[in-house]
Amino acid sequence: MQTDQTIPTHYPRPQFERKDWINLNGKWDFNFDDANIGEREQWYKKHDFDSEIMVPFTYETKASGIGEETFHPYIWYRRSLEIPEEGTGKRALLHFNASDYVTKVWVDGQFVGSHQGGYTKFAFDVTDYLNHSGHHELVVKVEDSNSCYQPRGKQRWISENFGCWYVQTTGIWQTVWLEFVNEHHLESVKMTPDIDTSSVLFEYQFADSATYSNLRVQTDIQFDGKPVKSFSQTVDRSSMETKMNIASGIGEWKVKLWHPNHPNLYDVTFTLYDGESVVDQVESYFGMRKVSIENGQVLLNNSPIYQKLILDQGYWPDSMLTPPSDEAMIEDIEKTMEMGFNGVRKHQKIEDPRFLYWCDKKGLLVWSEAAATYEFSQEAVDNFTKEWIDIVQQNYNHPSIITWVPFNESWGVKNIFTDEKQQRFTEGIYYLTKSLDSMRPVIVNDGWEHTVSDILALHDYEEFGEVFAERYADKEKIIHNERTHNHHKFAMASGYHYQGQPIIISEYGGIAFQGEEGWGYGNQVATEEAFLQRYQSITQAIKDCAYVSGYCYTQITDVQQEINGLLTEDRKPKISLGKIREINS
Repeated sequence: MQTDQTIPTHYPRPQFERKDWINLNGKWDFNFDDANIGEREQWYKKHDFDSEIMVPFTYETKASGIGEETFHPYIWYRRSLEIPEEGTGKRALLHFNASDYVTKVWVDGQFVGSHQGGYTKFAFDVTDYLNHSGHHELVVKVEDSNSCYQPRGKQRWISENFGCWYVQTTGIWQTVWLEFVNEHHLESVKMTPDIDTSSVLFEYQFADSATYSNLRVQTDIQFDGKPVKSFSQTVDRSSMETKMNIASGIGEWKVKLWHPNHPNLYDVTFTLYDGESVVDQVESYFGMRKVSIENGQVLLNNSPIYQKLILDQGYWPDSMLTPPSDEAMIEDIEKTMEMGFNGVRKHQKIEDPRFLYWCDKKGLLVWSEAAATYEFSQEAVDNFTKEWIDIVQQNYNHPSIITWVPFNESWGVKNIFTDEKQQRFTEGIYYLTKSLDSMRPVIVNDGWEHTVSDILALHDYEEFGEVFAERYADKEKIIHNERTHNHHKFAMASGYHYQGQPIIISEYGGIAFQGEEGWGYGNQVATEEAFLQRYQSITQAIKDCAYVSGYCYTQITDVQQEINGLLTEDRKPKISLGKIREINS
């Protein structure tokens, strides 16, 4: 096996970081199992695997060392591992940041557990399966399907790419790693900033324990290396919460707010004591920011913010959905900002935690959008709901995420305009999201046919600015379903009414150049001058529409057969980034 691809090696969970861990990315044994005989023949005990793969890249990618795009529903991985000295006597937690779709794990021939869901992280405590010293054998089976009842996003479900659907992603596609903790340890801390009271609500979740009598948790907050606040409290149950005012902690009367213009982050260390002994320590951070809606506008920190977003599907030519490196993610973020955009709509993908970390650090706004199912059924409702709950809970602490987008363009709810069951499903997801996160807007059915939604997000690929301006001149006709906003869909689902929400054009543009193999929206352009003229015309028409509070251009890069990126797949600019910035300014 030969591959020139860099293997991701950075700490994979930067918002909850411990020092004792080992990275399991790299070369694994690998086997297809199209006949699904592996479990019956006990491949998890002894089997001669017939190839190798570079984890965390899927077999469909060049970076994996395999590069076969044919769909295989059952695949197996194997590697040996050895517990280092620092892990002796501790609990061993095996983490998968993402694996698509059903993942089963064995250690030394013993079944550990399984997980369903292609875009969420999960972990198994494998301590009790490591019953001897020396080398251990880790075996993983992943089951995938072409079902439209599972959240699949832009992954195709037929043998060839079509439209805006691309080669599928099967198996492990984000970092696998092993972490070592004491029996008493923190499982999570949910952090909710409140800039109006200069405080943060900390909600701690501890590993289940027979006794908490000697445990206390200390929280130390710093900004720019200087102490802000420190407080300690006794642990008496598996979950507890504390609200802490952080103003005046560094000799100033106000807190440092997080904003794209100044992405201030507070560092925080959580230390768990058993008596006087430290049994767990976690490094984290949070941003003080508030997202709210008033008078038809989105507010950030109580001031209106005009959102200039770009659609970002997070694909790379050699590794597809898997970010090839931190440097690659940083390049995308920095080029986005260089072009004058202040945010991304992460389209049909839950991105690697390190991408969100860099957005937090650099101040890039993020709309977090779920991968869609494509048919409506009880199975689809179950699959989507379970995965969406995990997504919201796992990414809650990232200040860069300012909007949740569970549904897009009626995908998976194709009859939502009139079907009451599908309408109620989207309502349920809206209110469920609000119960988990009351501080972010939720968009229900980005594009058209909204039910309950905090923002009215409209898609329109009109080519000509003057036509766009005329179409949106009469707001009342669009919001009251007296006319379509894009020639084929109404803004609201039947029976629902506009409630004064902010209006954002969340997909437009999609301009492609002539001579490239693939497609874009509308007529292709021949020159940079023609591109910029069209881009300026439609973008200015949106900016001139007084009731529209932002836009999202399609898209940052080409993706396989879709060639409407401002950059090529390998991140080469097609037009001057400075000229794009000038139009966006």
